[in-house]
Amino acid sequence: MTLTGRFVALLALGVVPIVILGSTPGMATAVLGLWVLALVGLGILDLAQAGSPRKIVLSRSMPSRVRLGESVTSDLYLTNTGGRRLTMVVRDAWQPSAGTGNNRTPLVLPPGERRLVSLRMTPTRRGERRVDQVTVRSFGPLGLWARQATLRAPGQIRVLPPFNSRKHLPSRMTRLKELDGRTSLLVRGQGTEFDSIREYVRGDDVRSIDWRATARHNDVMVRTWRPERDRRVVILIDSGRTSAARIDDEPRLDTAFEASLLLAALAAGAGDHVDFIAYDRRVRGRVQGAQGAELLSRMVDTMALIEPELIETDWSAVPGEVRAVTSRRALVVLITSIDAAGASSALLSVLPQLTRRNTVIVASVTDPTTLEATRPRGNREEIYRAAAAERALLDVARVSAAIRRQGAEVVTGSPADLPPALADRYIALKAAGRL
Repeated sequence: MTLTGRFVALLALGVVPIVILGSTPGMATAVLGLWVLALVGLGILDLAQAGSPRKIVLSRSMPSRVRLGESVTSDLYLTNTGGRRLTMVVRDAWQPSAGTGNNRTPLVLPPGERRLVSLRMTPTRRGERRVDQVTVRSFGPLGLWARQATLRAPGQIRVLPPFNSRKHLPSRMTRLKELDGRTSLLVRGQGTEFDSIREYVRGDDVRSIDWRATARHNDVMVRTWRPERDRRVVILIDSGRTSAARIDDEPRLDTAFEASLLLAALAAGAGDHVDFIAYDRRVRGRVQGAQGAELLSRMVDTMALIEPELIETDWSAVPGEVRAVTSRRALVVLITSIDAAGASSALLSVLPQLTRRNTVIVASVTDPTTLEATRPRGNREEIYRAAAAERALLDVARVSAAIRRQGAEVVTGSPADLPPALADRYIALKAAGRL
């Protein structure tokens, strides 16, 4: 049972006789008492006429997945199995991060009938957004007292990474096709796998001339090449404490997901095999053996449930994780933070084991506000802020130089720039025949 605002407002009117009959306190108290008793009696009668919310049968219908930032509709069906008309308010108790906004819906439900309550949801966080209960408050005809019940109606929706970087995919796929020679070009892309022999045309690299074929055909013939295929790409994301930092109002981990998805889509389109690992001190997510559309589907499904862990990453186990994925030479992409030399010492110590057999890229998101902070120097506070920003940039440069000395590539960029920059480096390695 609950009291409504109407009952409280009527109860507050009981102060009127106290004000009017202030000179005779006994009379004012008696009038107030009668007023309260009358309201309580009306409330009891009102409650007796209210339909029972426990006579409602609930069912749900909703999609199982949605991308972060997109909207879906959650449908809740209520069936009145009782014999009384229900005038009620329904509260569908989703988590706040499910983005349902105002989840209280007034509803009139006659006996034996069914009604639909639809909520527009725009989730604000990745992961599983759940609902377990629905609260129904049934009012009497006077609207003074109400019956309330909390009913079970479990449901959930998985909120996937948004993959906003997919807008860069068509242009990068076009560049891969040009590199592979599948579009009309004067100059074929140079790779390391032999493709075919054709007649020489103006613009061809003279180093590609096949003199034996030229002698046989009595015409100048050149060899054509294509980028290597069927290579292994291992993407390993650091899900340790540094991945929890927010840059441009986005966790580092989410930026890493965006970069991983774009690279995976690009590499799969190029015919390479992609494996994904999220790791700190244990594997938080893994995708292996998937190809084509299944690859991205499994990756976003796995990423949706991964959250940053506030622990230091155990880099000493990373070479073993890579070897467990493939024993062949591979492109290993480590997406982590390289902001401070001290925090990156463990990473630097294991790079020689990785670069000995693999091509390694270390990718890291940088904070654009740090670069902006180096510019204004009008007063003492701005000068100190600029000095701190310059020191942070120097730390990144020092760690990047140390990584390159270990034989690995470095890719850095803001949250918006890192995914296309990593994709461009992959294409450059393809063009250079280093995969």
